[in-house]
Amino acid sequence: MAVVLDLINNPRPRHPEKANRPDSAVLKKPDWIRVKAPVSAGYATTSAIMRENGLVTVCEEAGCPNIGECWEKKHATFMIMGDTCTRACSFCNVKTGLPGALDVLEPEHVAQATAKLGLAHIVVTSVDRDDLADGGAQHFAQTIRAIRTHAPGTTIEILTPDFLRKDGALKVVVDAKPDVFNHNLETVPSLYLTIRPGARYFHSLRLLQQVKEIDPTIFTKSGIMVGLGEERNEILQVMDDLRSANVDFLTIGQYLQPTRKHAEVKRFVPPDEFKSLETIAYSKGFLMVSASPLTRSSHHAGDDFARLKAARLAKQ
Repeated sequence: MAVVLDLINNPRPRHPEKANRPDSAVLKKPDWIRVKAPVSAGYATTSAIMRENGLVTVCEEAGCPNIGECWEKKHATFMIMGDTCTRACSFCNVKTGLPGALDVLEPEHVAQATAKLGLAHIVVTSVDRDDLADGGAQHFAQTIRAIRTHAPGTTIEILTPDFLRKDGALKVVVDAKPDVFNHNLETVPSLYLTIRPGARYFHSLRLLQQVKEIDPTIFTKSGIMVGLGEERNEILQVMDDLRSANVDFLTIGQYLQPTRKHAEVKRFVPPDEFKSLETIAYSKGFLMVSASPLTRSSHHAGDDFARLKAARLAKQ
């Protein structure tokens, strides 16, 4: 488990807003949540490319349990606009605080790394940048266009913040035509004040709906975590809400607590419950569903995109 404060190696706390919180309980992980340590040659190669280009990945910043598997296959989720988020969600391990200025060369660096890795499909996400007038929308668009130039055969999936109170920002991103637009609801509405206090559930839902209104050809995707204290009927309501917004792809994964200062895991959901939720989600009309303890937004994203396209064609 990570630490919130490391005053020897890092004089600035990673999560200053959490430093004075009491330690929360930590449940022992069950046998079905086990991952291999990242030690492969492929992992080292991917890491070297990231460092050479000065890039940040959400794989590292959020402490993703699948990093060893993904990086071995040269799959990585690029995190643009820095490593510091203006929000302070209680589940997230990304550093919080006041971010620095945008790196104007970052879109080119991401595109060059995409070409070097030979990626067929790339996922680009970001920290929240409430400090920027457009929330970073133009930076997203520039990154998408740079990838199209340097790696024209690569399909592009973006995982965006909510662009809350950033009028016109969404259209800027959608007009750059990513192949998949992902924005995670993260949890059920009743838990937003404690888990995602800086966001608004119905704004996020409307954001996903607007993507389809602007460009119906773009696939939309969203995900939630379970194990935070939500009720089963609340999960089913989220599914219905997402389908009402014409969202194509749903991911459901187990919440894992980054530190004792973060929101605690209320329960570890067993694999058979994930399978049940997957079955129900398909019955509600999603083109694609990924539901398992270790499911994350970008896990197997390339393979899932191929299946997503096939599912759409099958319905036509």
